[in-house]
Parts: sequence; structure tokens; C-alpha cells
Amino acid sequence: MKYLVLIFGDTDTTWTGSSEDVATIRALTELKHELAASGELVSSEGLDFPSAGKVVQIRDGVRVVTDGPFGEAKEQIAGFFMIDTADERAQEIAGQVAAVVGDRVELRGTLLSAP
Repeated sequence: MKYLVLIFGDTDTTWTGSSEDVATIRALTELKHELAASGELVSSEGLDFPSAGKVVQIRDGVRVVTDGPFGEAKEQIAGFFMIDTADERAQEIAGQVAAVVGDRVELRGTLLSAP
């Protein structure tokens, strides 16, 4: 089954290039390579900051595009790993990601997946 491991981050945090930031990116990249080698990785990406995003809606049949940021949340999705593995293993991988980022992650199964 495919699962999405969602990584959260502060909306106002910017990449500082600190040794902690670099270590986290290196550890996530290493995990990405391990999951790719095992055949469990479908995709993994870091996301741009919410303020760089867009909200796209259809209103009265017309596409309306507005700039971010979104909502009043202090945290937004900062990145993800999409994995294809068994449930117990998905929980193990989510735990590895949580340990690397030093915070909680959300693990969600997918309902509709392209072949």
C-alpha cells in the first residue's frame, strides 16, 4: 500500500544554512537513498514556503488564483515521503523521519493511486 509521510515546519522559518539545517537535510537525503534502494520510495520532496504558494479555486465556473500564505496555522506541510510498503514498515519509516526532523510527522494511506 502507498503511504504519505507528511513533514511539518514553521510557516515563518527560512532556510538558514545552519549546521542543524544541513545535518537534517543530509539525514533525510540518506533516508531517501535507502528507501529508493529498497524499492519502497515512490517520491520525496521538500516544499517551498507557503508564502510562495497559490490557492486555486473555481468560482462560478471561473478559475480564481490567489497568493499564499494559507490559513492562520503556525505549521504547514514542509515536505513528504511517498512510500509503497506494508503498514508496519510504513510506521517504522515514519518513525525514522520523525527522529530526523525532531518532531512529529503524519502518516496517511492513499485511497486512489495511479498504477
